[in-house]
Amino acid sequence: MSTSWEPGKGTASSSGDGGSRSQPGASATSGPTAPPSSNKTLYGRLQEGLASADPRTEVLDGVRERAHRRVISELGPVFYNNLVDQNELRARVARIVQAALQAERTPMSAAEAARVAQSVTDDVLGFGPIERLLHDTSISEIMVNGPERVYIERNGKILPTKVTFVDEAHLRHVVGRIVAEVGRHIDESSPMVDARLADGSRVNAIYPPLAVGGPFLTIRKFAADPFTLDDLVGFGTLTPQVGELLRACVQGRANLLVSGGASTGKTTLLNVLSSFIPPDERIITIEDAKELQLRQRHVVSLESRPANTEGKGEVAIRDLLRNALRMRPDRIIIGECRSGEALDMLQAMNTGHDGSLTTVHANSPRDALSRVETMTLMAGFDLPMRAVREQVSSALDVIVHLSRLRDGSRRVTHVTEVGHMEGEMVLLQDIFAFDYRSGADGAGRRGQLRATGIRPHFTERLADRGIHLDPAIFEPQVGPPRVDGRSYSSTAGWLK
Repeated sequence: MSTSWEPGKGTASSSGDGGSRSQPGASATSGPTAPPSSNKTLYGRLQEGLASADPRTEVLDGVRERAHRRVISELGPVFYNNLVDQNELRARVARIVQAALQAERTPMSAAEAARVAQSVTDDVLGFGPIERLLHDTSISEIMVNGPERVYIERNGKILPTKVTFVDEAHLRHVVGRIVAEVGRHIDESSPMVDARLADGSRVNAIYPPLAVGGPFLTIRKFAADPFTLDDLVGFGTLTPQVGELLRACVQGRANLLVSGGASTGKTTLLNVLSSFIPPDERIITIEDAKELQLRQRHVVSLESRPANTEGKGEVAIRDLLRNALRMRPDRIIIGECRSGEALDMLQAMNTGHDGSLTTVHANSPRDALSRVETMTLMAGFDLPMRAVREQVSSALDVIVHLSRLRDGSRRVTHVTEVGHMEGEMVLLQDIFAFDYRSGADGAGRRGQLRATGIRPHFTERLADRGIHLDPAIFEPQVGPPRVDGRSYSSTAGWLK
């Protein structure tokens, strides 16, 4: 892996682009054998990295930067006017780019010139310097902390990049283009916006005076092809046994709450769970910004609306949920409960809308219940706490909790059954729990999700609906997921 020097630190860190440079091969010259790379000085390793860089790439980057600056300089105010006809702007950009390349003294092949022209056009007419980051499928999040500081998240790790904007006006132009595509507006009078790109990626932008040193832009990307249960098993997010249990819960119309901290994979898991809903059911999804990617045909998607610049026109999640109850839903999926809509969600679960799904930010299953109770009280009704907890215990069946571990991996750490009331408390019992002390799995990931040996009470209700679970998946496991010489498949169950 390539290294780069960070000022003020005495160690080398991963390169900003997340890529790796091949190390030079061993020299065949005479003399003592060169020490391994790990034993060389930092200066020596840096020199090797520089020597292995492609000088041609650096030359073309210089041409690209000069052409880009010429486009912005010649277009002037037209470049920052989002009302200009895009076809006319594209034609003018193409002419300026061709003129800039013809004026270049750097020799280039026709293929190189075409690549440079396409790159500059994408930067100007697309989403600027982050256009190529948006097309990189290995990047899950893009964080722009001003024109000269762009970070990415790759494989759960936050890394700096060499991507920069020309200036603050260039960054504002890109942000304006993004939010204009979804009919939103952002400026100093309305300095915050949540939006989404055409591919479903979630966008948040915030301007000064709220953003000191801004503007700031955050884009959370989503896979063009939604993940499946087998993908999550392959990633180590959950085990095949847990996947089979969750599939049965969704098909058997149990009410599920997915909890976890920020960026732990709640929406991704909710997408996978929703894929288990039978295709003959009517599904209504309610979200702040549409992120769910359901494959069923009978899906109605609702999206909340913020207030306009005059403070009017807001349509909250709770308003949409009340309206959804009049739309004859078989299933209701709320992207995330944040406020008083939790009360309406509990009421829906208790009045015939079984099989509903939602997510909530929390640090543990018990904390998730506490947050639901708090959000229920935010609905504005003076309800006794016992009445709230009785609603919670009656409505919810399963809490699936996700955590982000120190290595950046996202894992299901608890599958917990919500039981009945005992005294003033709602009983919780873990069906599966993450054992941090267990050894690494086949992919080298530390810790494993293991069954606790408790068989949940809701399996009887699932059986009444024709959903039968093999009792073997609830047996405590030691080592790989095998029972009585049988191996487990997430699609076929226990195999001989």
